[in-house]
Amino acid sequence: MATFFGEVVPVFSRAVDDDDDDEEEEEEVTDENEEDLAIRRELERQREVHVSWNSEISPSTGTSSDKLFPCSNFVLAVGHNAAGFMSTYILNSGRWEVAGSAKVWNERCTKSNRRPGSLSTDSSCVFYCMVSDPTTLVCQCTSHVAEDQQFQWCEKVFGCLEKTHLKVTVLSTCPVASYKTTESVFTLPVPFLKALSTMESTQDASCSPLEQPNIVDGLPAAVLSYCQVWEIPAVLYQCYTDAIKLDSITIDAFKPVLSHQNLRCFSTDTSNSIEILKKIVTSEEIQSNLYT
Repeated sequence: MATFFGEVVPVFSRAVDDDDDDEEEEEEVTDENEEDLAIRRELERQREVHVSWNSEISPSTGTSSDKLFPCSNFVLAVGHNAAGFMSTYILNSGRWEVAGSAKVWNERCTKSNRRPGSLSTDSSCVFYCMVSDPTTLVCQCTSHVAEDQQFQWCEKVFGCLEKTHLKVTVLSTCPVASYKTTESVFTLPVPFLKALSTMESTQDASCSPLEQPNIVDGLPAAVLSYCQVWEIPAVLYQCYTDAIKLDSITIDAFKPVLSHQNLRCFSTDTSNSIEILKKIVTSEEIQSNLYT
């Protein structure tokens, strides 16, 4: 800037300076993008669903790159109460062996040491195979499967199962406040069951169907949608409850599903179900106590 009239001031091209500035900004943006991409790739790697199968199970149900489980009956329990029902009335009947697991990681999964009798699966879903009938597979999933992991979970789990004669049953819970009805929620006999089936399912459900405009979400919805696309007969039993934690009354609300054709084979011996149910509920209460 001139300090007096007539002073000669050297002129600098601002275009060159702007170009240099633009190049520097582009380099900074490129560096930031590369860092963001690296972080995004690492998060995607951590959020992958890892399915592993037990190599010690019988060869008839073993899996490899070119062999699938000859599964005819698959039962999935999502949530602590549904998993508690499975432990009490299904895994209690007959002999079962661990067939594998599906591990997930997300913001709502917590890693903790699993105690004996606890339903916590350390951020994983555990698969069990019936010894007397290797084509029967059940799964307890008490960990949260995020929205971006649900399709991947279905792809990897059902990608290992033979779908020719496959029938699927899903057990899940939902807050009764989410149930949409013209009646007052206070007059409903909570907890209660509602069923939602795929078009391929021809068997009658063990309870009344879920009415519109009610919807289901989470992993149960993803599994039911997957079965609908692949034309797999599937039934979802949704238990509406006012209990937040593991509850014996909510667990017993699932008992009508044992009359369903796909689950009749499990109700062979339930003589000690009451003792097992008390043990499960008591164990969870002790584990959730801050002062123990």
